[in-house]
Amino acid sequence: MRTSGTNLDFITFSIYLALVGIGWAMIYTVGYGQGGYSGDFFSFLKTSAGKQLIWVAVAMGVFVVSFAIDSKFWQTFSSIIYAACLLSLVAVLIFGKTIKGATSWFDFGAGITLQPSEFMKFGTCVALAGYLSSYANNLRSLKTQLYSIGIFALPMLLILLQPDAGSAMVFLAFFVVLYREGFPGWVFALGFSVATIFVLGLVHPTSYIILALAAICIFILAWNQEKRLYWLAGFGLLVAVAFFAIGKGYLFYTVLGSAAVILGLYVWHFYKRKVSLANVVVVAFIVGSILSYTAHFTFNNFLKPHQQERIQVWLQPSKADPQGAAYNLNHSKMAIGAGGLLGKGYLEGNFTQGHFVPEQITDFIFCAIGEEQGFLGVIIIIGLYLALLFRIVYIAERQKSDFNRLFAYGVASVLFIHFFINIAMTMGLMPIIGIPLPFLSKGGSSLIGFTIMIAVLLKLDASRG
Repeated sequence: MRTSGTNLDFITFSIYLALVGIGWAMIYTVGYGQGGYSGDFFSFLKTSAGKQLIWVAVAMGVFVVSFAIDSKFWQTFSSIIYAACLLSLVAVLIFGKTIKGATSWFDFGAGITLQPSEFMKFGTCVALAGYLSSYANNLRSLKTQLYSIGIFALPMLLILLQPDAGSAMVFLAFFVVLYREGFPGWVFALGFSVATIFVLGLVHPTSYIILALAAICIFILAWNQEKRLYWLAGFGLLVAVAFFAIGKGYLFYTVLGSAAVILGLYVWHFYKRKVSLANVVVVAFIVGSILSYTAHFTFNNFLKPHQQERIQVWLQPSKADPQGAAYNLNHSKMAIGAGGLLGKGYLEGNFTQGHFVPEQITDFIFCAIGEEQGFLGVIIIIGLYLALLFRIVYIAERQKSDFNRLFAYGVASVLFIHFFINIAMTMGLMPIIGIPLPFLSKGGSSLIGFTIMIAVLLKLDASRG
C-alpha cells in the first residue's frame, strides 16, 4: 500500500513508527523504577527516557531529510558515503572516548555521544549495493567476490581495533546479500562448519572434538561402500568399542585408533579408486582437528578472563559465576519468565523497576518487555520485527533497479542479525556481545542509523518507477 501523495510505503513506515514508540515506552518504564519522574519537563529531559525522546525527535527529522533527498543521490555518492564512514572509524580510534574498554564513541559534551560504527552499517549497505549493481561486476568472478567481501571486512577490522567484537560481527550479515546475488553456497556451508568446530573447541576438550570428527568421517567413508549394510554394522561396533575404551580411561588410545581406522579406510578407497571423496574427508578431519586444538589453545592462553567468562556463560552456564559474568543473563531469564502469559503490567515489573538487570535500557530491553507485557507482548514484538523483515524483502523483490534491491537486502540482513542475536542473547541462546535491539534499545546512534536505512529504503521504493 502506498499513499498517493508521497508514494511512501505506509505499511513499512507504520511498523517502523510502532517499534520506535514501543521502544521509548519501555525505556520510560525502566527509568520509572528509580522513583518516578519528578520535576519539570527540562528535568525530565535529563533522564534516560528524556534523552531518548530527544533522539526520537532527531530521528524523525533525519527521516524527513533522508526521504526528501533525490533517490539517485545514494547510488551516485555511495563510494563517498562509504569513505566518509570509514574515516569516522579511523578518527574515533584517535579522538574517540573510551567507554567500558572500547574506544567507540565521539564525545561532543553535554552527554551527547555518537558511535560511528552504527552509521558504517548504512555506509556499507550503499557501497556494496553500488559496487555489485555496476555493469562490470559478476559474483561468479573471484575478483568481484574478494572485493565485495573486502567492502564489509575493512570496517569489521577497524571496529575490532576499538575493540568492539559485537558490532564487528554484525557486518557478517552482508554475506546474505552476496548469497542472494549468486555467491557459491558451499562457501557458507564451509564457513558454518568451521565456526561450529571452533566454537565447540573453545570450551570442550580437543580429544572429544577429534573423536566426534572421526566418527563423522568414518560414517561417510563406510556409507560410500558397495555393501553398505556390513560397513555400517562395523561402524556401529567401532562406536561401541570406542565408548567402552573411553569408559576405561583409554581416551588417548581411542583417538589414535580412530585416526588409524580413517587411514585404513582411505587406503581401501584408494585401492577401489574412490579417492576423490576420501581426499575430502581426510583433509576435513585433519583441518577440523587442528582447528579444534587451536580454538582450545586460544581460549586458555590468549583470551582474557572476562572474555572466557562470557563464552562460558553462553556454552557452559553452570560453570559461570552466578554473581559475576552470569548475573545479567540469569536475571534477564528470570525477568522474562516472571511475565507469564500476559505480563505484570506496564510500570509494574519487579525486575524492571528494581533494576536487577544491568544494561536493561540498552542490550537487555527485551527482558523488560517479557516481564511487563508477558508472552503476548513478546510475540507482538517478534511479530512486528518479522513483519518488517518480510516487508523489506517484498520491497526488495519488486525493485527494477539492482541497486535498490541490493540495498534493501542489506538493510534486511543487518536488521535480522541485530534482532536475532539481541533476543537470543537475553535468553542465553547466543553469547552476550552487546548489540542493541533496533528501534527499541536506548541509543541515539543506533536509532538514527537504522532510521536512515529505513528512510532511504522507502525513498528508493517510492521512486522505483
